Amino acid sequence: MPIAEAVKDTERRRLAWRCRRGMLELDIVLQRFVAKHFDALNLAEIHAFDEMLELPDNDFWTLISTGEAATETARGIIKKLKEA
Repeated sequence: MPIAEAVKDTERRRLAWRCRRGMLELDIVLQRFVAKHFDALNLAEIHAFDEMLELPDNDFWTLISTGEAATETARGIIKKLKEA
């Protein structure tokens, strides 16, 4: 396995673990997002998603529900989260 693939696989597992949340609805959406969209994310999107995971559950759920994100990259992530 090339180094880039190994790094991406490690990052996928780390983010999938961080997607385990206390709010069941958020947990389901995030787990589906990682399963469905992670492989297609670029580095900027992975970074934006990682920053979103720092949010408390209620704030993250509101962000997904409203779609009001500060950056275009974050809005793209939210769109993909809604698809999941």
